[in-house]
Amino acid sequence: MNRDLTTGEPRKVLWAFCLPMFGSIVFQQLYNLADSLVAGKYIGENALAAVGNSYNITLIFLAFAFGCNIGCSVVTAQLFGAKSYTAMKTAVYTSLIASGVLCLGLMAAGLGFTLPLLRLMKTQPEILADSCLYLTIYIWGLPFLFYYNIATGIFSAMGDSRTPFFFLAASSTANILMDIAFVKWFAMGIAGVAWATFLCQGISCVLSLCLILKRLSAIKTEGRVPVFSRHLLAKTAAVAVPSILQQSFISVGNMMIQGRVNSFGISVAAGYSAAVKLNNLVITSFTTIGNGISNFSAQNLGAGRYPRIRQGTRAGLSLVWRLCVPFCLLYVLGGQYLLLLFLDRSSTLALATGQQFLRILSPFYFVVSAKLVADGVLRGTSAMSRFMAATFTDLILRVALAFVFSDLTRSATGIWSAWPVGWTVATGLSALFYREQCRHLAA
Repeated sequence: MNRDLTTGEPRKVLWAFCLPMFGSIVFQQLYNLADSLVAGKYIGENALAAVGNSYNITLIFLAFAFGCNIGCSVVTAQLFGAKSYTAMKTAVYTSLIASGVLCLGLMAAGLGFTLPLLRLMKTQPEILADSCLYLTIYIWGLPFLFYYNIATGIFSAMGDSRTPFFFLAASSTANILMDIAFVKWFAMGIAGVAWATFLCQGISCVLSLCLILKRLSAIKTEGRVPVFSRHLLAKTAAVAVPSILQQSFISVGNMMIQGRVNSFGISVAAGYSAAVKLNNLVITSFTTIGNGISNFSAQNLGAGRYPRIRQGTRAGLSLVWRLCVPFCLLYVLGGQYLLLLFLDRSSTLALATGQQFLRILSPFYFVVSAKLVADGVLRGTSAMSRFMAATFTDLILRVALAFVFSDLTRSATGIWSAWPVGWTVATGLSALFYREQCRHLAA
């Protein structure tokens, strides 16, 4: 069901819109959590490390899919808010065409450079073959990843956050069951983990695209709707490209950090792989709520209702900080038990590594969540240069300090300590840029 985000009490409207998005991303993360869980429990520590190694490269592809999602979503939401339905449909069709071309190029590059990238990350010989196999299957499923992300972006732009939630709940549950079936019962090893994700994502993609096209056809427009527009492509790219660069550079930075983590041995790499999945569950959840705030801001920008943007920001902060409390308590007090979902009790060094990582980072979720809310407003109001400045500050600090601190401490503890510093400085910048953008809109 499409929803107008430009009317109603902002807090109620935003919470009703964002909470299903939060639920959706939790299920989305179950894809990768399930892969790691099954790999660690039913194949072994090396398989868990292989999935973790591969994950850093899959994040590059996710960065492009996420950028296409954001670009299409923001532009579509602005046009939906302005009730320019013909242009909105053209923007959707343009995004589908452009994303398909981009996806084919990434598949070709990915299949050609998978092995060199894994070697660049100093992947241990014991897990190199499994990492390469997992990534190859993943890359063949990129069209499903791209078009599913475009579909969820369109749903969100039109104020519907519930439909993606239902799709993800079903497909993620199926993915867990298929992971176990392919690995435990059919003994397919790491390939079974990858094929389970491929199939479940494919079904979700096809169903969501069919529903999107049906929704669009139900919106009445006059005359012929153009299927491609260079102007709207440029407008979409103005939002998508910075988002892609942001996520891509974060992925490259994570690969550099993964290389440093790998230098401390497979057990440390396995513990980091498990813990970073739990951390990414939280960060991606907050990022998704930030995307919801982007759609809220974009619709109200299109409708010229600027005061609602500031009201939505306050509601967004209240929401993410309430969610921070249980996550922080769970990871600080019960992190060991969550890590045992991926690791055996005999993996003492891996467990200690993951527990230390979670205890250092989780108290700072209150800081980084505020940054992601402010970033959502900057994206939704097309203030992409400010958004990029804050994001790159975070990335550069985290990567540089990970190397500096780990050299000083001669341990992986220095790597984990870099996260809070980068988050804190970047949050200050995002808050400053947000205030400047609000003053600009009010002028």
